[in-house]
Amino acid sequence: MSVWMVRARAPSFIIPITTLRIGNGNGDVKGLRLPLLSNKNWQFQLQLELQQRNEEKKKRQNVTISYTNSSSGGDSASAALELEVNEIRESCKMWKWKGQYSINYLVSSTPNSHPDSPPLLLVHGFGASIPHWRRNIGTLAKSYTVYAIDLLGFGASDKPAGYSYTMEGWAQLILDFLDEVVKKPTVLIGNSVGTLACVIAASESSQTLVRGLVLLNCAGGMNNKAIVDDWRIKLLFPLLWFIDFLLKQRPIASAIFERVKQRETLRNILLSIYANKESVDETLVEIIREPANEEGALDAFVSIVTGPPGPNPVQLMSSISIPVLVLWGDEDPFTPLDGPVGKYFSSLPSKLSNVKLIVLKRVGHCPHDDRPELVHEKLLPWLAETFNF
Repeated sequence: MSVWMVRARAPSFIIPITTLRIGNGNGDVKGLRLPLLSNKNWQFQLQLELQQRNEEKKKRQNVTISYTNSSSGGDSASAALELEVNEIRESCKMWKWKGQYSINYLVSSTPNSHPDSPPLLLVHGFGASIPHWRRNIGTLAKSYTVYAIDLLGFGASDKPAGYSYTMEGWAQLILDFLDEVVKKPTVLIGNSVGTLACVIAASESSQTLVRGLVLLNCAGGMNNKAIVDDWRIKLLFPLLWFIDFLLKQRPIASAIFERVKQRETLRNILLSIYANKESVDETLVEIIREPANEEGALDAFVSIVTGPPGPNPVQLMSSISIPVLVLWGDEDPFTPLDGPVGKYFSSLPSKLSNVKLIVLKRVGHCPHDDRPELVHEKLLPWLAETFNF
């Protein structure tokens, strides 16, 4: 696990701190230098940030994605149809969860969608939102009714002040959404921390709500404190608690968050977790950055990074009997195949007959966006064969 240095002034000191990242699990990611600023420097930085936001807001008005076939070849069934981000956002709806939280969601289908096939629910990872599935929704909706959701604290969903985010809370959100909105047994498809929320939901539900699971590089927990059986995490555990303490200091957390969500920082992080560098375009950077500028985003960031990691997937999978497809990018730096979570999922097919594992070559932490055509090539036949339509 990499370590980067945070330098603060007045007084000057250096603090070792583990890399903050978009995603969860374990592995090595290139470190970043994020200087904490004095009051004078912070005011100057804030002025620059506001100026940059105004300029980038104008740029975002011109950033769209065409509805195109992005497959580099092969069967048309595996082609990735890319939707415009604006089209996705304009098609979204709001659902009131627990009578108080507005949750953003999308539903998409075509006349060719099989009426007897199970609907699909797409659940994004840390820092992402519904548009992160822009390269998948069009392809999947040709045969299925596709739902996608912004978890509480992300995307266009509410980011309530003072809310304590937990994996269990997100899992309950998913189950309530299936019960109140979808109202049919559903196949859950998740990435990273969203995958873990799907696993928790499936472990707590009967097949009346969850009919199948597709796991795209499952996270080990909501944050790095989850993988306690990894010697690297054990070694840094006191440091992780110290980082939690620092992030609970509002000026420090704000300075770190402002730096993390800068365009160049986000681009570098994304480039470190995508194997296909061409997939890291300006639109992807904006998909991650824009919700981070909304009110409540900082509180969500701090709560998630410093909160309890939640249930470990290793403790949950044995209780799940529904069909499970595991797709794992072999170049994932967050939850690598040779890490505790990766090794566990690699061993599952030999232990559980309902689990199928496919390792995706030259793919990173977000397979559905990194190499969408490869994911569709493996996912669509599995869905058709598993659910017999």
